[in-house]
Amino acid sequence: MRQRVITAVVALAFFLPIIYIGGIAVELLAAAMAGIGVYELFRMKGLAIFSFEGILSILGAVILVLPQERWFFFLPEGTDKSALFYLIVLLLLGIAVISKNTYTIDEAGFPVIVSLYTGVGFERFLTARSATDGLVVLVFGLFIVWATDIGAYMVGRRYGQRKLWPEISPNKTIEGALGGIAAAVVVAGLYLLAFPGKDYFGHGSAMMILLTVLFSIAGQFGDLVESAIKRHYGVKDSGNILPGHGGILDRFDSMLFVFPIMYLFGVF
Repeated sequence: MRQRVITAVVALAFFLPIIYIGGIAVELLAAAMAGIGVYELFRMKGLAIFSFEGILSILGAVILVLPQERWFFFLPEGTDKSALFYLIVLLLLGIAVISKNTYTIDEAGFPVIVSLYTGVGFERFLTARSATDGLVVLVFGLFIVWATDIGAYMVGRRYGQRKLWPEISPNKTIEGALGGIAAAVVVAGLYLLAFPGKDYFGHGSAMMILLTVLFSIAGQFGDLVESAIKRHYGVKDSGNILPGHGGILDRFDSMLFVFPIMYLFGVF
């Protein structure tokens, strides 16, 4: 527990000033976290990250994360950076030819999905910070995730009886999941009250509370998805970059689901 607390304090001391500053600093942070996420998934699967497909997967994730206006200004007018990502896909598929079909389309699918999972997730994190009132929106999303995690842990530990999804995560309970949603709703209500006069990111306050329930569920589902991946590959943590907490994906698995859902519902 002591190691977890120390790591959390150090990480927040590094993380919070960067998201406050925004701009290039948070863009590079998001790209770095996406790249580390790709590395962790390759590591779990037992693949070398310094391979042709590993490097292409990291490049694909970084392309998806970084904003086109600042980083891909060299593209012809009217060309979207998605064209660069599709080039990555074509190169991965081309390995089948070079390897004489010892590398197949099934194997090429893994680095593509990995790039999309980490790249789009962290790109939406970055888009939230770049939006109007971006810092307010981004911190709102972070608070929802953190409140859900803490509420689920506290309520589940005290009152948890019925298993939520034992085949995937044996320790999670239905009571804990409901406690996480309740904590997120309380924190969202307090957060919205702290900004009187706002239009609540384009929605009324009642709608934001309802959406908070959805965001909390999405965050918990993202956590379960990461648990399913780790169970499939037989690993305890996605990585060890954060002592006591595991890897980047262990800490950001919920956010990789929450921010894309927030974007989908027009919060930013």
